[in-house]
Amino acid sequence: MSLEPEINHWGINPEDPIDAELAALESSLDNLLTRDPAYWRTDEKKDRLKRLEIIQAKQAALKLRILAVSGDIAEETGSKDASGWMLTELLVDKKIGRSEVKLAAAVSRYELVAAGLAEGVISQDKARVIVKALEAIEADPAASRENLVLAEKLLVDNATQMTAEDLKNVGKRILFEVDPERFEAAEAKALQREEERAQRRTFFTSRANGDGTVEIHARVSNAVAMRLRTMLDSLAQPRKLSAENRGRKTPYDRLLGQAFARVIETYDVDQLPRHGGHATTVFVTLSVEDLRNDLGTAALGFDGDQITAAEARRMACNADLIPVVLGSDSEILDFGRSARLAHPVQHRALRLRDKCCQAEDCDAPAAWTEAHHLKPWSEGGLTNLANMVLLCPSDHRRIHDPDYTYERLPDGRIRFTRRV
Repeated sequence: MSLEPEINHWGINPEDPIDAELAALESSLDNLLTRDPAYWRTDEKKDRLKRLEIIQAKQAALKLRILAVSGDIAEETGSKDASGWMLTELLVDKKIGRSEVKLAAAVSRYELVAAGLAEGVISQDKARVIVKALEAIEADPAASRENLVLAEKLLVDNATQMTAEDLKNVGKRILFEVDPERFEAAEAKALQREEERAQRRTFFTSRANGDGTVEIHARVSNAVAMRLRTMLDSLAQPRKLSAENRGRKTPYDRLLGQAFARVIETYDVDQLPRHGGHATTVFVTLSVEDLRNDLGTAALGFDGDQITAAEARRMACNADLIPVVLGSDSEILDFGRSARLAHPVQHRALRLRDKCCQAEDCDAPAAWTEAHHLKPWSEGGLTNLANMVLLCPSDHRRIHDPDYTYERLPDGRIRFTRRV
């Protein structure tokens, strides 16, 4: 008795077990999609998400097995590989299709990776990371077959405990992990090449939007990006909590942008290179009338970009900024004075005295504040403790905002009132 499924005279096999299993799978998914997860318990949702993750990995394993032997599809369609057919029939982008075909061929060469996919313990994303690391080992003339076998086992084991991103970082130094004595120097050289490549690819561009903002685009090394993000998080998070406590919820990306601006405004200019014997500065030019007028304007830098006089006064509290005050005939009346910024000792004294932001409705700690001149330095105000008060960045901006007026209360706090 033949074990082969019966074939009818049309050449169609009505009892193909694979077709039957796929049909059962499709039917099961259709049934599941009629259920509403909103009515599932929390533990049920977690359990089913875990199972679906495993099912997704197994489905990827089956698809990659088919693609690994899909040369006949490419031959039939006259394409380089099955990605051509995937584009025309499945509307899969050529780049994505070719990447899947390439991954399928690679996975078929690595037994443990293929087994991990089939068991559902390795996702397709993790398989891609592992394969890339193993291919780099195969291309390394110093690596042995034993190194490759050990690396595959280690990466597959780690895949059950790490995200794809973490696994990628392990993959970069996997040879050092499997044979540290032989590959310590190689790892150091690889890191050096990576850092040099990051330096070559670093750039900074800016483009004015015409609405008072500037779009900034930059690429830096991982180390620099991590340091910058840590700085911004440390500045933004307290401000985020403070704003929320005061009933104002602010998007976190905006807080990060404001933190970035604060880093620029408060940077210690003494650390910058010297030009002609002087620290790098920003010049702001404005007339005496505009200096006293809340709605006046000032020219920023030597290119004449316009900012409000209020913003110029606020910048003068923190930035290394020299106000160039002009008389009625544009003659220079004032070209800055020394000792404009609060000395670190003075700032510490202000922290001891004020304890927190001195705005009436704010309790931001002194560590988050900036020193503000009650009588603006640009109008002759002195940089001394009697003329200075601590304000958080938000209230510091508000005290220079022409839409607000303020008064100093007997206890030293600042009360803001919106102009009508």
